[in-house]
Amino acid sequence: MTLPNLRIQDNPLRTKEDMRLALRQLIQPIERYYSSGGALLRLGDSGASYPAAVAEMEGFSRILWGMGPLLAGGGSEPLWDDCLKGIMNGTDPAHEEYWGQPGDYDQRFVEMAAFGFSLAIAPEHIWEPLDERQRANLVAWLGQINRHPVYDCNWLFFHVLVNVGFSKLGLPHDRAGMERNLDRLEQFALEGGWYTDGPEGHSDYYTPFAIHYYSLLYVRLMAEEDPERCRRFKSRAISFARDFIRWFAADGSALPYGRSLAYRFAQSAFWSALAYAEIEADDLSYGVVKGIALRNLRWWLRQPIYRPDGALSIGYRYANLVMAENYNAPGSPYWAMKAFLPLALPDDHPFWQVEELPLPALPSRDAQHHPSLVVRREAETDHVVAFNAGHLSSNEHTHTSAKYEKFAYSNAFGFSVPRAEWGLAQGAFDSMLALSEGDNLYRVRRKNEETAIRDQVLFARWRPWSDVEVRTWLIAGLPWHIRIHRLKTGRALTVAEGGFALPLEQGLTTLEQERDRLFATSGLGTCGMVSYRGFDTAELVHPNANTNLLHPRTVIPTLTATLTPGRHWLLSAVYACPGVEDGGARARVLERMDSLLKHAVPDTADSSDEAVWIEALAQQLTDLSETGDGPRYPK
Repeated sequence: MTLPNLRIQDNPLRTKEDMRLALRQLIQPIERYYSSGGALLRLGDSGASYPAAVAEMEGFSRILWGMGPLLAGGGSEPLWDDCLKGIMNGTDPAHEEYWGQPGDYDQRFVEMAAFGFSLAIAPEHIWEPLDERQRANLVAWLGQINRHPVYDCNWLFFHVLVNVGFSKLGLPHDRAGMERNLDRLEQFALEGGWYTDGPEGHSDYYTPFAIHYYSLLYVRLMAEEDPERCRRFKSRAISFARDFIRWFAADGSALPYGRSLAYRFAQSAFWSALAYAEIEADDLSYGVVKGIALRNLRWWLRQPIYRPDGALSIGYRYANLVMAENYNAPGSPYWAMKAFLPLALPDDHPFWQVEELPLPALPSRDAQHHPSLVVRREAETDHVVAFNAGHLSSNEHTHTSAKYEKFAYSNAFGFSVPRAEWGLAQGAFDSMLALSEGDNLYRVRRKNEETAIRDQVLFARWRPWSDVEVRTWLIAGLPWHIRIHRLKTGRALTVAEGGFALPLEQGLTTLEQERDRLFATSGLGTCGMVSYRGFDTAELVHPNANTNLLHPRTVIPTLTATLTPGRHWLLSAVYACPGVEDGGARARVLERMDSLLKHAVPDTADSSDEAVWIEALAQQLTDLSETGDGPRYPK
């Protein structure tokens, strides 16, 4: 198939044909990496937690998340004959490229879900061409998932989807196991349509691009067989959509937050699944859903996410193994193919016929209690920031503190992960309070003993050491927010409070620095920090390259202090403005904040009255925004 003379970055992504073309543009560069038997996709040499042969099988399977919907929706793919050969060989125990016998909790169970779904929606392409022996091999290989345990989280859906595929073909299937796993998955449901990813799991992108995504496939395929459960799945999806829409900016970008961000445009897979399940609401029309899905995909395809050969790299906005998970193999990013689910809809479906609509009017402030976030948005700069109270539990995934415990996550400035353990430059502590015993080894928040959200004030109590208690309050706002910490420490400490990471793609244009404040401006915006209590100096930290998920080179405005054993208050104002700022407005707001915040902490403040004066301070800052320069602080 000859592609038109159009770069994928220039694909307008307006029509179904545009989306089909985008899929072809993503697949064509990787055709050369299929094995001779077609069952393995060898995209690179970097490792993951599972063997290389399993990683190559993973690469093969993840393409099916796009290929299956394409074929089901009437499209064609010249590579499909080779893929079908790969399925025949990969499931044949006598073939050298046989995918093998999985053990308990095996990565191959993750990849089986794409096969189960493809069997359900495109049997004429994946099932009917097989002869009797080949069908038996495929069923036997997939059927192994019925004899092994999987992790107690979104993995339970992989078993369900394989057996849905068997059911749709009229084959014997594990109905009892499906019921058991579906019942367990529903135990992860929270109010408002949110899920945790397993017991004590986080509420992050695994809610939309995993649990909701699979539940909406189930809704479309099993509505007649399991109507009551499908009704619950649909109701939760609608409720969740009204929160999740607020993670997206008008330009199509979305909040980078949590793990598995190397799956990139899987961010919008939920919206693709909502359309596939044919779910509409008054405020969630096909036009709105189409707009979110296509803008996010359009934004992603225009980013530098490709290797020189055109294959997807591991990383977020650029190739970056530093931020990757232990389970990210060279083919893992193709889980993003789940965003292409609308290709399964017929050409005359309303999703393809309606005009793409912009985001509806959304509130500037939204407290989302299950993910412990307050999402703020500023229409003038298209800036979306999630302020984070933090979580009561943690996990052992890579860079958990950076991905779940920073104070703020921004669609414009991203967030950073540590490169190594030595000092502020290697730690890249944007939007964090980092603490050290003076040995240049810093600890940050990993989990909390207590968290709360009250309107625009977020609270957390956490312990970096057993004899150090930190109470943190965030007063959420844009472009300014306030951070207050009360430390009770039994040891001497050096501390560093990091602001947002400012990208250096176009270099620094200005730097305003005094002892207690610092503002830095580059071609992409301005970030700054102001100390009002407790800090000694303001400095510009140059973190190691490739620590920030959005920008390979950054600087971080940072406040530092040296603390003796005892009780201390730290108070700072943090500034972040993407694009060209109004420097005069910043100066006027800053002047008023100076008069308000320099004596904001009562000398007698203790645990009995701290919440009272902090809430009063939040109200004063709200009042400040309603005079002078308009909504440039919490409103």
